[in-house]
Amino acid sequence: MYAALSARAARSLSLAVALAAGTGLATATPAAPAPEPPPPDTTAPRHRPGPRHGPTPGHEPAPLYESTDVAVSGEGAHTYRIPALATLPDGTLVAAYDRRNNSAADLPGDVDVMVRRSTDNGRTWSPPQAVADYGGGAGAGDPSLLADRWTGRLFLFHAYGPKGIGFGNAGMGNDHDSTTILHTDLHYSDDGGRSWRARRLTHDLKDPTWLGIFASSGTGIQLSTGRLLQQYAFRKADASMWAASAYSDDHGETWRLGRPVGPLMDENKTVELADGRIMLNSRTGSTTRRLVAHSRDGGLTYSSPVADDELVDPVNNASVLRYDPTAPPGHPRAHWLLFSNTASATARRNLTVRLSCDDGRSWPVSRVVTPGPSAYSTLTRLKDGTFGLLYESGPYRKITFARFDGSWLGADCPAA
Repeated sequence: MYAALSARAARSLSLAVALAAGTGLATATPAAPAPEPPPPDTTAPRHRPGPRHGPTPGHEPAPLYESTDVAVSGEGAHTYRIPALATLPDGTLVAAYDRRNNSAADLPGDVDVMVRRSTDNGRTWSPPQAVADYGGGAGAGDPSLLADRWTGRLFLFHAYGPKGIGFGNAGMGNDHDSTTILHTDLHYSDDGGRSWRARRLTHDLKDPTWLGIFASSGTGIQLSTGRLLQQYAFRKADASMWAASAYSDDHGETWRLGRPVGPLMDENKTVELADGRIMLNSRTGSTTRRLVAHSRDGGLTYSSPVADDELVDPVNNASVLRYDPTAPPGHPRAHWLLFSNTASATARRNLTVRLSCDDGRSWPVSRVVTPGPSAYSTLTRLKDGTFGLLYESGPYRKITFARFDGSWLGADCPAA
């Protein structure tokens, strides 16, 4: 997000920089067995439901597609942006986003992080709750949600900018009390997103020689080992843009940053493949295609990024996830992936969901969600096996939630 405004010059400079790597870090430790999930949420949230396609009498159930607006710009704030989404172990959906009170601009500014919850697969939502709302000219933004399915804890990563500080003018250093740097903050919840506690990770994640750094908005992931991964993007002193995975092997008690991958990177996402590798997928200002890299050590290091010629992109945030993480490794569906982005080389429009049958090597199935203006999007798999998509429509008039199933997408892979 911040890189889109202030790092255009950084990308031009970084075109001349060779792909390199930073400092490697430690490996994962074994994770504890999963506890029983918490009981279902019985809260009855209020919101306007969107249209729904129901079953056709006398026929197989119709493909499922339904949607509702989660935030509408101009209603309570100037603009709402930057969707984040997570599914909790009990099936509760939690959405987060920026409330940009006085303008549509990124930090610095009067920006807060908001949260809403749904216990009915996104048909209705609880009233908005301000989780990060600072006074004195400070702001918070760019949320990303990550649910630990083993403990039930929910993490909300976001940037914190002291008064006057955003990605473009953030300085060096990593002192937690600094008023000249962009901080890497998080909130966490142990009651399904109803209440939150705050932490600061700046000293743990930011090299003091770097400039701006922020969590890549949307959704983090948990590996089959229990490791938690949250993606970051940052700018080095030479203005080059890099990506890295923040990881925790103790369910979020401590966080460290893996080896940076880049340059030419920006907001990025990861997904665990059937063979245990991690695939990283990033926007970039160097081409109209997404950049892809792979890790064989749980996100500590990545291969050199290469462009995916099928994934056209106008320099925008996107999302990727496993279609069915419960599928056994030898089953064809274990290799299915979903990907969402604005599939255009020239503008943020034509929001599209794609299906890969082969761990992202090709994307033979796609369906357009909206052909018009649209922007950031993030995907989650719901407890019933359907999918949720939270995206900027308009942009940036609304944040909309859509729920769909494989039939609507037309999911049809060989030998499935």
